[in-house]
Amino acid sequence: MKVSARNVILAGLGAALVGGLVYTAVRTDPVPVDLHEVGLGPMQVTVNADGETRIRDIYEVAAPIAGTARRSPVEVGDAVAKGETVVAVVEPVAPSLLDTRSRVQAEAAVREAEAALHLAESELAQAVEDLVYAQSQHNRIQTLAQRGVASFTQLEDVTQQLAIKRAARDAAEAGVARAESALERARAALIPPEEQAGSVNGECCIELHAPIDGTVLDIDVISERPVSVGTRLLSIGRPDDLEIVADLLSTDVVRLAPGARAIVDRWGGSDPLEARLRTVEPVARTKVSALGIEEQRVDALFDLVSPPAARPGLGDGFSVFLRIVEWETDEALSVPLSALFRRDGGWAVFTVADGQASLRPVEIGRRNATHAQVLDGLAPGERVITHPSDAVADGATVIDRAAL
Repeated sequence: MKVSARNVILAGLGAALVGGLVYTAVRTDPVPVDLHEVGLGPMQVTVNADGETRIRDIYEVAAPIAGTARRSPVEVGDAVAKGETVVAVVEPVAPSLLDTRSRVQAEAAVREAEAALHLAESELAQAVEDLVYAQSQHNRIQTLAQRGVASFTQLEDVTQQLAIKRAARDAAEAGVARAESALERARAALIPPEEQAGSVNGECCIELHAPIDGTVLDIDVISERPVSVGTRLLSIGRPDDLEIVADLLSTDVVRLAPGARAIVDRWGGSDPLEARLRTVEPVARTKVSALGIEEQRVDALFDLVSPPAARPGLGDGFSVFLRIVEWETDEALSVPLSALFRRDGGWAVFTVADGQASLRPVEIGRRNATHAQVLDGLAPGERVITHPSDAVADGATVIDRAAL
């Protein structure tokens, strides 16, 4: 039987179609993956922490005496000059009000002091009269002794009596002065608060001047009110002389070298600032985290290196974010952390060459939040798979997801 060419062609097409279907059914599709090309570049390992700015040196002005602080002559933000600007005025403590019993006792004490003064004045008058008489007696006996009528013994006696009367006069004068002082003290107890006495120079108050050139930061006593000795009235500092204090884990602090560089972000400006680690406090404290975990934390102090012109508006108590550089280099062969996985107690990655994945053990060094330093196992220019799924295996066919 003769077979037509048309039937041959149709049979061939059918066989090709069946073969294609079989190939499609049994072939393995390439696994879509995300690729990253390994290369040299800068890398940093940082300790990140929230910080707070504060003025380096704050001077507090306190009341040197107990009394009444007058209304503050300055306001927060005022510029003050050292030794010139009056920042506070304190009046001495005023006499307290007397109750009925105390007032009667004070009035009786005044009358008693007045009587004592009258007695002292009388004794002074008597001493003066006795001295006048003794002086006249001395003058008469001295004249008689010069004429040979009176003896030298009589002259010595009247001279002695004159000296005694002079001493008695001096004692009486001292008694009058003491009685006058006692009377003033007794009358002072009756002085009402609104009539308190001033100082010798007529000034009733103590004026406190600014201890430094700076700015008033805070005023504790604004309106007039009584204060005790040592009560803080206000504080003064220099807003341009700032430092940063950061609360760090003790395990992070021990990895930081003195003078470590810190990048200051989230302070409000468009460009980051720079700071340097000055010191770490020697004692840590226990603090409970938001998750209820006890942590040992310690304060680290940083000096702002950026000039004041680069940080306008930054003041005391402002919040900042610090990235403290623990280690950095300009040429590090790094790989994303998402490409690494554990294999046989070490680290490994999947590299890709000619569309095939290859398992590659690697040795890593420093790590930060996104990358790890590769010490051995990879070369610049090689491509690795990031976030490899379970479908990726050694020798598997893969395709770059970005090319789909």
